[in-house]
Amino acid sequence: MTSTRLLKYLFLTALVIIPGSLFSQELNCNVQISAQQIQGSNRQVFENMQRDVYEFMNNTVWTNHVYTYSERIECNYLINLTDQLSADEFTGTIQIQLKRPVYNTTYNSTILNFVDNNFKFRYVEFQPLEFDPSTYRSNLVSVLAYYTYIILGFDYDSFSPDGGTEYFQMAEKIVSNAQNAPETGWKPYDGSRNRNRYWLVKNALDKGYEGVRQFTYEYYMNGLDKMESKTSEARTNIVESLKLVQEVYRKKPDPFMYLVQIIIDAKSDELVNIFSESFPEEKSRVVEILNEIDPANKTKYGKITSAN
Repeated sequence: MTSTRLLKYLFLTALVIIPGSLFSQELNCNVQISAQQIQGSNRQVFENMQRDVYEFMNNTVWTNHVYTYSERIECNYLINLTDQLSADEFTGTIQIQLKRPVYNTTYNSTILNFVDNNFKFRYVEFQPLEFDPSTYRSNLVSVLAYYTYIILGFDYDSFSPDGGTEYFQMAEKIVSNAQNAPETGWKPYDGSRNRNRYWLVKNALDKGYEGVRQFTYEYYMNGLDKMESKTSEARTNIVESLKLVQEVYRKKPDPFMYLVQIIIDAKSDELVNIFSESFPEEKSRVVEILNEIDPANKTKYGKITSAN
């Protein structure tokens, strides 16, 4: 690896691995908790909940890598509470968003943006949120930690091939620890159409989905990161990266392919913007691929070929 390429890689990965006990928090996580659907409650509890979740996400050390403040990974946890079952028991949804800076630009690209509709947990005011990777303590802590490692896994995958494997394995361990939890979302049969926490990390670590993780790397390092300097080459590389997902889609490792859906959903608008300015042949080629792997968004992808 040349010195120039090495410096670029270190800049992009935004981390330095060092020995010893020096650590720094990895996330710049925005936390928003909405409880508008819950009436007649003490509103202070929701403010305290948001503060505690924010501090847990941003003050916990999740890896053995060192980040400066400006290098932290940008993510959002949007928790929408729909019901309060008791003084300290709640149900709702949690939306997970992950963004990644694109090299040599001010643009942040969305890697993940999806909702987990199966979120039930207990929250006791003034009781600290503490994560122990070896055991299940509470559904709130386990869900937050699980999605943190999903975020880390996909972020690292975008900088090096299969770079996020150890973090997906951590998420898998959290799933394993939660198999006897009373709350749903952790077991193979929870939810519908194999779309839950169990299946998301299972897909991520399944060799049958390896092309999806390769896509994440190729899409960013050889696609978006080159858009500023080599636009035509970058678009061509993005088309090639989509073929990796197409191969997985055609092999259908399972009937529902939750991982494929999550990854492509997060990219659909961005892909329309990227290829709307392409030449006709390339537009037709990419729309054909997208319509096959993401038929639910055919109308959206039609904007690519209709753009001048």
